[in-house]
Amino acid sequence: MATASNIEYGEARRVRREARRRQVRRRRLAAFGVLAALSVAAVLGLVQLVTGAGAAGTVSLTPVRSAAVVSPFRAPLPEEIRGVHVTGPLMTLTGKLDSFLAMKKDGLNTIELDVKDETGNVAFVKGAPALALRDHAARRYYDPAEVVRKVHKAGVYLIGRVVSFEDPITSVAHPELAIHRSDGSLWRTNGGLGWLNPYSRAVWKYDVDVAVAAAKAGFDEIQFDYVRFPSDGDISQIRYPGKHAQPMGWTVPMFAKYAQGRLKPLGVRISVDVFGLSATRNLGIGQFPSRIARYVDAIYPMVYPSHYVSGEYNIIDPDSRPGTTVAYSLRDFRNAVRGHSTKLIPWLQDFSLRRTYTLADVQDQIQAARLEHTKGFMLWNATGLYTVKALSTPAFR
Repeated sequence: MATASNIEYGEARRVRREARRRQVRRRRLAAFGVLAALSVAAVLGLVQLVTGAGAAGTVSLTPVRSAAVVSPFRAPLPEEIRGVHVTGPLMTLTGKLDSFLAMKKDGLNTIELDVKDETGNVAFVKGAPALALRDHAARRYYDPAEVVRKVHKAGVYLIGRVVSFEDPITSVAHPELAIHRSDGSLWRTNGGLGWLNPYSRAVWKYDVDVAVAAAKAGFDEIQFDYVRFPSDGDISQIRYPGKHAQPMGWTVPMFAKYAQGRLKPLGVRISVDVFGLSATRNLGIGQFPSRIARYVDAIYPMVYPSHYVSGEYNIIDPDSRPGTTVAYSLRDFRNAVRGHSTKLIPWLQDFSLRRTYTLADVQDQIQAARLEHTKGFMLWNATGLYTVKALSTPAFR
């Protein structure tokens, strides 16, 4: 039988052994911590050498290719966009879409189709927002799912155009969402068209609801047009109802950011149309490409030579030198979006205004766009009549 003293002696020995074990474990952990800290410091030092980050800089590790997140976009972007614009009403003509798709043999690989146009009409009923249905803005120009199926079967990239703030239907039906005059009546353009208030979050939601419907139908890209403040009409009479959440110069970028948040999860690209001079100077319409570029995948400058006045870029008659005019304008855009991954894809003139535009004029613009390292080009003609041979313009050798 053990005595009390033996038990106390044994217990004391056990306590001392356990204390020594804890001490050894603490030393080992301390040593491991030092090694870990040295390893982290070495890695961070390497990253600083590679990235040039300073002591107060943000360190970001670029994942190896095998660990990189796969692009969420549902369709690859063509190597060089070569496309045309198609209106909603044209889609009601039997065989019209097929005639555009047949242009693929001539080089076409992209079609931009109106989803919501300058008249405020939404091109389809199925999936259209409730507001468009109630206001009879939703039309039956085409079935979006059927169009997507046919265009994709032909191997063509499909862009949906959403006219944002010029909207003579919704502005009349919902004057609380519209721009007003100083006397409280609706403000209108020189052409008598009402505009939605670019500051209004309710307006933002409606336009992006339309875009979401197209995205869910399968469009590859959503392109916002008229995403600006008014430029024609009696601007001095404009009154914007409600509170202004941000300055004019940040309203369009914030709209783009909002659209990005809702559309990117649906796997579509986001782009905007802007005036051809918006990268050259402040036009007073809230379009600043350098700010917008943060939130969109592509910017489409409308660089129609006939729209530039005499003396622009020191060219006496910009319309007579389409290639030179396009080149100077795109050069300013390249400078404006430098540092962003945003693609530049210009809208080129394929219509006659002051003079008859020829194949050579269109090709001159295409070559200028290529020399300015754009991601391709889109041809604009509101009537849908295009210089088809221009689509196969050979690249410079």
